[in-house]
Amino acid sequence: MQKLINVVALLSGLTSLGLIGGSAYVLLNKDALIESAKEQAIKAATESISEALPGMIQGAMPEMPKMPSATGGAIPQGSSSLPTTTGPAIPF
Repeated sequence: MQKLINVVALLSGLTSLGLIGGSAYVLLNKDALIESAKEQAIKAATESISEALPGMIQGAMPEMPKMPSATGGAIPQGSSSLPTTTGPAIPF
């Protein structure tokens, strides 16, 4: 009977030491654990969104206009819908 009591006491002591050691580890490394969890959550969210909406992301991008040649102007001349005269901002 004494051996059984000794085994139970030993297991109880090991359980207490394990809880104290685990708590100390979490307490000392809590900042690193939190940052790691944030990085993993952001990575998982980014991957799932990218996989779920590939066509929508590409469709949302506007068409880029063709750049003028090196000798051409920044604004095309000729048939433009830009006004040819200017005036005051508030007409009188």
